Amino acid sequence: MHPKLNRRYFLLLISLLLIQHVPGSLCQNGGEYETCGAPFQCAGMGEISYPFYGGNRPNYCGYPGFQLSNCQGDVPILTISSIRYRVLEIDNTGKTVRVAREDLWNTTCPRFLYNTTLEENIFLFLPNDQNITLHYGCFTSSGQPIPLQLPSMFPCNVNRTSSSFFTLGGAFPSIPGFGAPIRCETNISVPVNETAARLLAVSSASIVLLQDALASGFSLQWSANNTACENCTQSGGVCGTNLDPLSFACYCANGPFSSTCNSAETENGVSLGIPSIITSSIIIFCYLKRQCSSRESIQESNRKVETFLLNHGSLAPKRYNYSEIKQITKSFSDKLGQGGYGSVYKGVLPKGRLVAVKVLNEVKGSGKDFMNEVGSISRTSHVNIVNLLGFCYERNRRALIYEFMPNKSLEKLMYKSGSPNSEGHLEWKTLYQIAVGVAQGLEYLHGGCNTRIIHFDIKPQNILLDEDFCPKISDFGLAKLCGKKQSILSTIGTRGTIGYIAPEVFCRNFGGMSYKSDIYSYGMMVLEMAGAKKIVEVRSTKSSENHFTDQVYELIVVRETMKFDEFMSSEDKETAKKMFLVGFWCIQTTPSDRPSMTKVIEMLKGSLESIEVPPKPFLFSPRMPTPYFSSSLSTYLDGES
Repeated sequence: MHPKLNRRYFLLLISLLLIQHVPGSLCQNGGEYETCGAPFQCAGMGEISYPFYGGNRPNYCGYPGFQLSNCQGDVPILTISSIRYRVLEIDNTGKTVRVAREDLWNTTCPRFLYNTTLEENIFLFLPNDQNITLHYGCFTSSGQPIPLQLPSMFPCNVNRTSSSFFTLGGAFPSIPGFGAPIRCETNISVPVNETAARLLAVSSASIVLLQDALASGFSLQWSANNTACENCTQSGGVCGTNLDPLSFACYCANGPFSSTCNSAETENGVSLGIPSIITSSIIIFCYLKRQCSSRESIQESNRKVETFLLNHGSLAPKRYNYSEIKQITKSFSDKLGQGGYGSVYKGVLPKGRLVAVKVLNEVKGSGKDFMNEVGSISRTSHVNIVNLLGFCYERNRRALIYEFMPNKSLEKLMYKSGSPNSEGHLEWKTLYQIAVGVAQGLEYLHGGCNTRIIHFDIKPQNILLDEDFCPKISDFGLAKLCGKKQSILSTIGTRGTIGYIAPEVFCRNFGGMSYKSDIYSYGMMVLEMAGAKKIVEVRSTKSSENHFTDQVYELIVVRETMKFDEFMSSEDKETAKKMFLVGFWCIQTTPSDRPSMTKVIEMLKGSLESIEVPPKPFLFSPRMPTPYFSSSLSTYLDGES
């Protein structure tokens, strides 16, 4: 190093170290020691301390993911992976908390059905707790309700001809004396404490015992810098969190420290606080190398990520560095696909779980869309929403780690072998189940989350399929968060994919953007699933300037040459009819004319006769009289010439 720089380095270092020697009483103290050390009560539950915070207790007194809400109510609420839990008991000595699911409190028929999931890096199930499985919408292989009245049955009809019951453990039920196989639309797993599980096992199962077991809750072990907190309290400090950068903080009478109140190692009468030395070294390095500007930019990006992690608490997925991403993907050796955003690789987490890693093309800037996707999907927990397991945000390298979907995307399979009813293509029954599943996922996004999420890019490419062809909505890069009572969004620019974008998104004259924009995209996708594009490609002789939905509508109305496959069963024909009708309802030009996703699910699961005939979307051509449309559509759908 140049002698002049050496001299500057030495003088600056001595100055900074002398500053650190100033007694703590002379330094600024934000009052964290007094604030976080004061007793904290929430909903009348004793004295609560770190890692919990909430109510009038600020977030720097707790640990991300441990915020308690409803402190003025009857019981504290802890949210883990978008699931709300009633806090029944907190054991600071054993580092455990006993909780019960809020959605299953005094009911076995919640609005949304999903498994009990945790952030494994924060919470762990205790080995003594046992799972019970709630089976919803169960029926025989012939589609009939279960003819037996089991003691474990409970009232919750997912549709008009279904039964619901529960079993201990995760195995599918085996009913003595009943040989026909049983299928259920949804099975969710819920832990209960050991005593409640034993009582259910030895007693005659009943709805009363089930509700008691669910209300008794289960225990979770937490990990929130446990060792560091113990060391801090033993030294006379109070545990908390340093918000910038995000790290553990030990609040002491003479100020905050990184580990304990005795963490300032003294050498020759000079106090060498570790955080201060690190800060001093960074300043010196920036000064000597003249790289402060670029470092500040990196720190600003990291600060945004750290703030996101803190604000989302337990909802935030695990953060990986780029070297870990390379290990997970075995140096990107198994590519699953590629798009304009980047590439997707198959990977394996350290515990052996298969994952899909979406590595984005190198980008510059703040990465707003990237963090938007992470933030949006982190708020969700639903069987029809893909699970985001982790992410990487390291300078201009960004990646997303999703659960692995062996059947890839709906787009990959929808036209695998030609027309929708051709050999090798997805069966109509499977297409119907996918349509229902996506509708349930959108219903959850629009009304089941704490914050309403509008996806803005529903299309076959963004619908992933697991090993059972259960659909999962993915790719939240264009998603928009808004309040549940917010009906119209402010102008956010055109977003989506051509062919699926609602009219109001690119032209405000049709109305304001809202969750109804997702419903339009869903309708276009359902029509495509039913074979609308193939109908146009094969049968239409009209000019290409006409939109394909307009042509399909005309073909259906005037029944030109279109017929159902002669080998289709009556059940498949009914499924196709429903999908066409629902699709046209969803793509109505005026947003207010489109049904909600709850209504869409009702139409799909109800009888064909109960679905009213939709009018023709007027964006493409004038509406036709309803009586003419009704009779023509009926004739077409019956396959008559």
